[in-house]
Amino acid sequence: MYINSSTIFSMTDANRNFTNIAHAVDTLGEAVIFKNNKPRYLIIDADNADSFIELTDDEKIDIVAKRILNRYLDAFKELAK
Repeated sequence: MYINSSTIFSMTDANRNFTNIAHAVDTLGEAVIFKNNKPRYLIIDADNADSFIELTDDEKIDIVAKRILNRYLDAFKELAK
């Protein structure tokens, strides 16, 4: 996923003044909120949600793998013993 640097906001910015983020979404189509220096939330214009993001196959696999790992972490830890 490619992130335009002008659409990056911190969690602090989001808490203090969400209006700035909403304005960025209105003008640029999206905003990314970083938490602990990592992209955490993607905010998009719902009217343009159909083409909001294009993921490569590797990125899709990473997302699914992370979901599976989080869901079954205890089982994986037990199997690793």
